[in-house]
Amino acid sequence: MLRTFLLAAARSTTCRTLVERTPVTRGLVSRFVAGSTLESALPAVADITRDRLVTLDHLGEDVTDAAQAETTVTAYTRLLKELSDAGLADRAEVSMKLSAVGQFLPGDGEKIALENARRVCQAAEEAGTTVTLDMEDHTTVDSTLSILRELRADFDGVGAVLQAYLHRTEADCRDLRQAGSRVRLCKGAYDEPASVAYRSKADIDRAYVRCMRTLMEGDGYPMIATHDPRMVAIAGKLAETTGRTADSYEYQMLYGIRDAEQTRLAANGNRMRVYVPYGDQWYGYFMRRLAERPANLTFFLRSLVSRG
Repeated sequence: MLRTFLLAAARSTTCRTLVERTPVTRGLVSRFVAGSTLESALPAVADITRDRLVTLDHLGEDVTDAAQAETTVTAYTRLLKELSDAGLADRAEVSMKLSAVGQFLPGDGEKIALENARRVCQAAEEAGTTVTLDMEDHTTVDSTLSILRELRADFDGVGAVLQAYLHRTEADCRDLRQAGSRVRLCKGAYDEPASVAYRSKADIDRAYVRCMRTLMEGDGYPMIATHDPRMVAIAGKLAETTGRTADSYEYQMLYGIRDAEQTRLAANGNRMRVYVPYGDQWYGYFMRRLAERPANLTFFLRSLVSRG
């Protein structure tokens, strides 16, 4: 129930206004968001890339007009140029939500998103890196995978995100495990109905393991996005049993979560990538992080009491 409430709050304008005006919120947000501007985020990226990899997300989603989508494209092309100029492109890629580049615009939204994503992919190629398409709720999966197929015809390094809690995801893993394919596997962060998604933790964990096995047994490049110590251990065992080398898959974790474990995995010779969000449109991302980890909400409420 708490998770459902927080995810509903993520879509509430009233809750957004309240949270954004709460003075202590910024302190907690800074645990998960590297900065409100690219300039403030780049030092964190440079620090992380000393021993780990990075995927950068310019926060924003559900744009309502073509001008907003264009602004997002401009932000990504600038980000990619800055990564190249700073010599970080070989250690950092970018993550992008298609809804932020026009996917939901009326009429030709999918076509607009494809063309805008193509421009970002071209900028990534010129910078010497690549793009991963973030996945949103279940209603976007078919459209996102369709755009992915179009993009990979010209930019074969473009990655996809699959969410293990969706019933369909095992089949999607089989479809996307071919050579050259990059798939980030996460558990899922949206409040999906039981008709399309597993709801209990036990069922989601079992689905995650099945999906990991499918990807590890394929010829693609699995990106195991989890903070769960058990899932990390299982991923390592699956890599061993399928004969994978350390450079043929990677772990991914969120900025600000389990930093010591990230460092440990990297020190042990694993490829460890950190998902680093930045930008002033942090509210939806922040609320989903609270929904995923009750400890985060406890920390936030304790801060409110101590400051109040």
